[in-house]
Amino acid sequence: MTKVILIGRPNVGKSSLFNRLVGRRIAITSDIAGTTRDTNKEICEIYDKECVLIDSGGLDDSSEIFKKVRDKTLSEAKEADIVLFMVDGKFMPQDEDREIFYSLLGLQKPTALVINKIDSKKDQTRAYEFIEFGASNVFEISVSHNTGIDEIKDFIYPYIKESLKADTEESLDDFLANFDENGEILDDEINQNEPIKVGIIGRVNVGKSSLLNALVKDERSVVSSVEGTTIDPVNESFVYENRVFEFVDTAGIRRRSKIEGIEKFALNRTQKVLENTDVSLLVLDSSQPLSELDEKVAGIASKFEPAMIIILNKWENKGEKEFDEISRQIRDKFKFLSYAPIISVSALDGKRVHKIYPLILKVYENFTKKIKTSQLNEVINEATITHPLPHEKGKLVKIYYSVQFDTKPPKIALIMNRPKSLHFSYKRYLINKIRSSFELEGTPIVIVARDKKKQKDGDEKEE
Repeated sequence: MTKVILIGRPNVGKSSLFNRLVGRRIAITSDIAGTTRDTNKEICEIYDKECVLIDSGGLDDSSEIFKKVRDKTLSEAKEADIVLFMVDGKFMPQDEDREIFYSLLGLQKPTALVINKIDSKKDQTRAYEFIEFGASNVFEISVSHNTGIDEIKDFIYPYIKESLKADTEESLDDFLANFDENGEILDDEINQNEPIKVGIIGRVNVGKSSLLNALVKDERSVVSSVEGTTIDPVNESFVYENRVFEFVDTAGIRRRSKIEGIEKFALNRTQKVLENTDVSLLVLDSSQPLSELDEKVAGIASKFEPAMIIILNKWENKGEKEFDEISRQIRDKFKFLSYAPIISVSALDGKRVHKIYPLILKVYENFTKKIKTSQLNEVINEATITHPLPHEKGKLVKIYYSVQFDTKPPKIALIMNRPKSLHFSYKRYLINKIRSSFELEGTPIVIVARDKKKQKDGDEKEE
């Protein structure tokens, strides 16, 4: 697919233009120079065609992080098909801008000079000074006022090779092929075409960006020892055994008292990512003791009920005894994640990273599993016989039957006479029984109790 990259020094409005062209707020924008550090990629529709729009980090050499951002941006520019070089129209032309623009022209690909923040006649007069760049394609725009955006689209359009796929009406035979002879939907066939969304989460500086790079086998995310390097979520797709994994590296989470400036936006964006995550990779730094913050991060992730894998990163010089000891500590501290498998890796060296792929497939299969009603009731009945439900003030508490009503994660309804009397400890007992009976490692299980009296036409109010 045709790639269009936005390039420029920090704070010229690249992320704002990126959001405007894509049509929704994806990249974090702020007045703080260097807000974007990794490249954001998103499918963008330009009229009736699709392209990949890339929002790059600002070109700056003022620090270790920004030098890495600059190198990453220039590397991305070489791979792109169309280059939009942005400058700030509120200032006179800078020598650095001129040098960068000339170097981009050397790439021999369609390149445009985009002068942003042209909000007044005074700005237009200043923009004339950029004629000295000798650019063949110059656009004066104001992203904040939404002016000049269509002209940029007109420039990009002829170079995009792909057209949007036309919608085709599904035939009746094709539609019926999605169901078995009993009218049950064939979940497995549908799921095979569905990307698995994998969110990488953890506190700052545990190696999330290094893990993303190791997983997608590319320097996709900027890696630095400076805490808080990743601000925007960084997404990249990877194909393993004909399944598409959509990895997202989220911003590192620090103590609330230390969250400043744009990191507040980053935390909100991380939570938005988790809302749409199928599998979360909780990354822990095995070279440091488990902290309270690790537990809080795990709690944030589990709140959204994804499948979960715990990654012990920076496992360069440790053995089996250390793994058993740290695993025991994790089970003690993270009791609410008792279902999550634990794996040790070294993202920096790439050791054992390959074992994460099949583990993602396994926990995702469990995350989307549909349990047959007859088998589920058999397990629940056996569990209640082994450990009968406690009475409520001398009154019998009974489960009439159970049924799975949703997946991602598996959600099970218990139809009861006194649903409010189902104690959380007994619910936990049933969850453990279901998990062991159906081998549901890696996925949470949700149980809700429903009152038989409130059922109407197969639907009832959830208690």
